[in-house]
Amino acid sequence: MMKIYISQSEKTCEFQGPKQVKAILKDLDIIPETVLVIRGDGLLTEDEMVSDRDSIEIRPVISGGV
Repeated sequence: MMKIYISQSEKTCEFQGPKQVKAILKDLDIIPETVLVIRGDGLLTEDEMVSDRDSIEIRPVISGGV
């Protein structure tokens, strides 16, 4: 089972893999443009696959200005 940590809600869940990032976000009812999906030190795109052995983090995109 892949482990998914959602930092905004400090929630952890598990999904059966392999699964595409966009499918995971859809299952979690998260709009892809509002988050960053991170595996290790790298960002994942919507089309990348996440395997059963992976742990990923979903963080909200924060934008700001002066």
